Amino acid sequence: MSQSIPFADPNFKLAVVQELMYVQDLLPKFDLRAFAAEQGFTFDGGSVEAVPEALAYFEALEVPVGLAEKITEIEMDGGNEIYLEIAPNWDGEDGLFDVDEFADLRHFPKLKSMTLFYTGNEEALETLRARGIEADWL
Repeated sequence: MSQSIPFADPNFKLAVVQELMYVQDLLPKFDLRAFAAEQGFTFDGGSVEAVPEALAYFEALEVPVGLAEKITEIEMDGGNEIYLEIAPNWDGEDGLFDVDEFADLRHFPKLKSMTLFYTGNEEALETLRARGIEADWL
């Protein structure tokens, strides 16, 4: 069995999975409605909150170590499919998916560019830039 990447930050993992699943098609796409029907639960499609079952799915999702080299850029955007599958009506007005912990960078040596949700943590941007990553706020 192949090893999976041990993520320290669940939101960093979501940003990586967005790239692998919805941009590069390297992981099977998650569809909240199909998943809810399959698992037998309902959710409030009008809520801006995360659907707990969807969060649990992504928490448990294993990302093979071999896919790490495929990550060259991360583009966090409120319209990304992954966020809308987890929180269908999320408006981007809270810090639900913010990342400002970057221990996971060590798994992604080819990452060259990151666009992050604004957290005001300029130190985070400097940390990224010091590693040669073009980093900016959305």
